[in-house]
Amino acid sequence: MAFTIWKGHLTFGMVSFPVKLYSAARGESVSFNQLHKHDGSRVKQVLFCQAEDKPIPRTEIVKGFEYEKDHYVVIEDEEIKKVAPQTAKVIEIQEFVKNEQVDAVYLETSYYMAPDDAGEKPYALLFDALKKTGYVGIAKIAMHNREHVVVLRPGPHGVIMHTMYFAHEIRQTDEFRTDLNLVKEKELALAISLIEALAADFEPTKYKDDYRDNLMAMIEAKKAGQEVVATPEPRRNEKVVDIMEALKASLASVKKPAVSAVAPTAVEEVKPAKRKARG
Repeated sequence: MAFTIWKGHLTFGMVSFPVKLYSAARGESVSFNQLHKHDGSRVKQVLFCQAEDKPIPRTEIVKGFEYEKDHYVVIEDEEIKKVAPQTAKVIEIQEFVKNEQVDAVYLETSYYMAPDDAGEKPYALLFDALKKTGYVGIAKIAMHNREHVVVLRPGPHGVIMHTMYFAHEIRQTDEFRTDLNLVKEKELALAISLIEALAADFEPTKYKDDYRDNLMAMIEAKKAGQEVVATPEPRRNEKVVDIMEALKASLASVKKPAVSAVAPTAVEEVKPAKRKARG
């Protein structure tokens, strides 16, 4: 079950209604514990006070900001709450922009936005208006001890919120510029043909985390006392290939009829029928 990570109000113009946010995704990496190499027992980190030269419990830990070398100001959690901006409780849409104007490089983390009690109608109104106009909302929200610029866009079933990087956090792209003068018309035509031949509808369920699957398979093998088998090395073509020939060969391999997808049992049933017809 999804947990609410933020509750407050969304406003645009004079319209205001309650909303709540849920995480849209959850990473599933394989985590490992740290063990003592000699006896396999768990180890734990100890918090050590430098001044008293002894370990201390977590209950004696406070937040501190180093304003100059070895000088700190202590900050209490309640003091942080006192200075939280209005965006800690209200998401105010500041403007609407066309969806295609928002470069995906600015998008950071995705959240589902849902209406809270009594917010269903204005929420549905905003969602429908965004879908029909092609606009997305730009707003600000404070959560996780920082303020974010966010974009609100219509998803398949409701409003999706993406936190965004600030402009100064995005690396400049000067070093990534592309020289289009290198492209020849015939090569471009073949590249487009190859793209169209490989085109398909986006189905997220087709894609699997092979690295995670391999790790879990390795863990199961070690539990069973089996030898760990290395993943085969990827095939690499060390030769410099003519790009036109490579494109033609790629396109030809895509257009080849697939190896018979008929099940082996079905193939066995077809063969006798052909021999009988000859007789």
